[in-house]
Amino acid sequence: MNKTDKNLMDAFAGESQANRKYLAYAKQAEKEGLHQAAKLFRAVAEAETIHAHAHLARADKIHDTLTNLKEAKSGEEYEFTRMYPGMIADAMAEGRESEERYFGWVNKVEEVHSKLYKKAIDAGGKPAATDYYICSVCGYTHEGPHNDKCPVCGAAAKAFYKAD
Repeated sequence: MNKTDKNLMDAFAGESQANRKYLAYAKQAEKEGLHQAAKLFRAVAEAETIHAHAHLARADKIHDTLTNLKEAKSGEEYEFTRMYPGMIADAMAEGRESEERYFGWVNKVEEVHSKLYKKAIDAGGKPAATDYYICSVCGYTHEGPHNDKCPVCGAAAKAFYKAD
């Protein structure tokens, strides 16, 4: 990879992290009743998304949907087979039980994401029309309405929301 392409991917990673961080900061500002600060964080987060998308496009990393689905599935597989198992082991070795449990939840959710992508790939990139519901505690993603506790973290059904 040449230096400019590496720079584009490094910039993509940085802008993506900034977006997520600023949205977390916005949530905190809202909790504190600081609505204008929250609005500023959300506005800058949106600008960072524009940058991230442009970096990814300039690095020629956005392809047709079927290729993108395969890439996404591959990334999710890496996370649940290699990345999170190592993090779980590290947390266990350090006696960080809460983080070990949390990483375990995320690991299970990433496997679900991989299966959802596989289903879409098997459908030729044209999955059946459905809504997706997400657990606000662990990120478990369910096809169709979910009216029971989360199968991953045990959160109540009210923790689920419909994805956009």
